[in-house]
Amino acid sequence: MKDFTKNELEEALRAIASTIGKCEKVQPKLKEGTSQHTLLIRRVKALRIAAALIERELAGHKV
Repeated sequence: MKDFTKNELEEALRAIASTIGKCEKVQPKLKEGTSQHTLLIRRVKALRIAAALIERELAGHKV
């Protein structure tokens, strides 16, 4: 992730956090076991992984 600036990573993290929040609001409205529900669960998990990787990268950034 060395191709990205600290600002770019922070902005991406904010966007991911916002998307996770929106997905979590929708989740109770979807019937468990449906393809939409399964996709949403997997999408949130992928976004959380992406956020964790960005946070790890930011922790390694020297200011």
